[in-house]
Amino acid sequence: MNNANLTRKDLAKSINEKLGFSKQSAGELVDIVFDTMKGALLRQESIKLVQFGTFNIRRKNARVGRNPRTGDTMEICRRSMVSFKPSKGLRERINE
Repeated sequence: MNNANLTRKDLAKSINEKLGFSKQSAGELVDIVFDTMKGALLRQESIKLVQFGTFNIRRKNARVGRNPRTGDTMEICRRSMVSFKPSKGLRERINE
């Protein structure tokens, strides 16, 4: 696998090798998982994956910011963003 990024293709290849699914079926499985996750996030639902972490939608209020080049003030619009909080076990393993 590529050390820089883990891609959809890498995930499908791993499923193919470890579970014996065909490459096409493994790719479809990865797509189904991500489509399901996207749907939940679009419905403003959190996604909890045991021993991995939680994805949430955070709402950020509008605020005044500055353009770093010109120093001009500008309003940054209200928006939603996806946040991820790793599980305690994952956080501990990352920090080993």
